[in-house]
Amino acid sequence: MEELSYYEILEISQTADKAEIKKAYRKMAKKYHPDKNPDDAEAEKMFKLCNEAYQCLSDEQQRSIYDRYGKEGLQGMGGGSRSSGGFDDLGAIFEEMFSGFGGGGRSRRRNPADMEKYPLDMNVDMRITFQEAVFGCEKEINYSYKDACNDCNGTGAKDGKLSTCPHCDGQGQVFMKQGFMTFSQTCPHCNGTGTSAAEKCSTCKGDGYKTIKESVSIKIPAGIDTGNRLRVSGKGNIGKRGNRGDLYVTFDVQPDKHFIRDDNDVYIEIPVFFTQAIKGDTLTIPSLTGELELKLEYGTRDKQRYTFRGEGIEDVHGHGKGNLIAVVNLQYPNKLNEEQLELLNKLQESFGVESKPHEGVLDSVIDKMKSWFK
Repeated sequence: MEELSYYEILEISQTADKAEIKKAYRKMAKKYHPDKNPDDAEAEKMFKLCNEAYQCLSDEQQRSIYDRYGKEGLQGMGGGSRSSGGFDDLGAIFEEMFSGFGGGGRSRRRNPADMEKYPLDMNVDMRITFQEAVFGCEKEINYSYKDACNDCNGTGAKDGKLSTCPHCDGQGQVFMKQGFMTFSQTCPHCNGTGTSAAEKCSTCKGDGYKTIKESVSIKIPAGIDTGNRLRVSGKGNIGKRGNRGDLYVTFDVQPDKHFIRDDNDVYIEIPVFFTQAIKGDTLTIPSLTGELELKLEYGTRDKQRYTFRGEGIEDVHGHGKGNLIAVVNLQYPNKLNEEQLELLNKLQESFGVESKPHEGVLDSVIDKMKSWFK
């Protein structure tokens, strides 16, 4: 495998300035960070290369040598100067980027009483038809939410009694070393509280919550699309103190058999017999709200498009409507009888020279090819 250059690792050009280098490094370091890619050897390797690339390219002296001589030119620098950019800047970036993971050792321990065992906001997926998405509708959602167990106050421990977490020794964080840097992240066993259940609560089996079924009606606005989310306030999970999160509904819209959606525009394929295209016939075609007249141009081509402004889908945010685009799909007969063939020949002859455009174009090519074999 060909070795990537420092510029390729950070996905930047060789003309990138310091701001662009730092921005690219933040992006790539987040992408390959071990906390987001556990047990991924390839991601770990790329993470180390990102650090190496930034250390070099953020230092003007090292970057100049690298641009002229490559990595070999840096070997005599003992790892490079730290005067410009370097380790200090690198550490500051990581402290800022991963402060949520406890970077820099400055994160404060959270009070176990304030910690929830689950997020209060929750999401459910809903599949709706193309028609429901276009025109909007009202739907009932049947789902289950979490409510903190009263017997253990949401801790999952019998009588709410907690002991020191054995995995992080009560620190709420676990540490790992990557090269010359040490990173910390929230302990996955105690969620950063530093405590764990001495004995599981018999009511909730140590979960810290009970599951409750509920149904709620929602109004889906016209123009909703796949990937859009709708927030239902105060219908999420319930925490230890009775505070309740929100329910988010993420939509997946079924495709239609005839209409194809592209944002707020809608495409429909119109089969047109070749004689209709030649004559420029007027056709009646379907739209989202009824029927439209499509006036073909004389000699309409295959895949030619006709646009009907404002006949598409209403924007879900109220910014107008899209268009309906009719795409012509030329149809030809599968076979011809003698009478049809005779009529077509007469029609072709009636156009005279115009009916044989290939002759003038290809004659010179044929003559040229003949000369190749003389």
